[in-house]
Amino acid sequence: FPFRLFPLREYGMNWRAKPLTCQEIQAFKKSKEVMERFVRAYQLMLRFYGINLVNKETGELKRAENWAERFENLNRFSHNNLRITRILKCLGEMGYEDFQVHLVKFFLTETLVEETLPNVKRSALDYFLFTVRRKEKRRELVHYAWQHFKPQSSFVWGPRDKLLKYR
Repeated sequence: FPFRLFPLREYGMNWRAKPLTCQEIQAFKKSKEVMERFVRAYQLMLRFYGINLVNKETGELKRAENWAERFENLNRFSHNNLRITRILKCLGEMGYEDFQVHLVKFFLTETLVEETLPNVKRSALDYFLFTVRRKEKRRELVHYAWQHFKPQSSFVWGPRDKLLKYR
């Protein structure tokens, strides 16, 4: 039967792939082997996108040596954005919320600060940001995005009065 590399509790583009159940997620989390394979699959996809996982404990990331070539691919083919959203959601399902934060911050930095991924910017703001499960971390990321968004007056992903008062 069809399976997914990054399964979720919702249907995706492949209608034959069954959504995960809560019981399956719990079983995955209890298996050291499954979780190690999950992190290896995550590393594989990151490398495809030109990103290296620097720390398997924290989820810290950096650009890979081939980042320029891989970012060109990310900029050209928007279907990658759907896959990244799926990966981010799956990270949350599997208990890797810190990894979510690092990946979203990576894309916010590359789109808003470095401006290397202009065609990923909308997905990073509209979708990637809101996959982050931890409310406080999501707020920090929205604030970070607002700080680097140009022009700031056009930022619509958080209420301006709260962004101004944030820490």
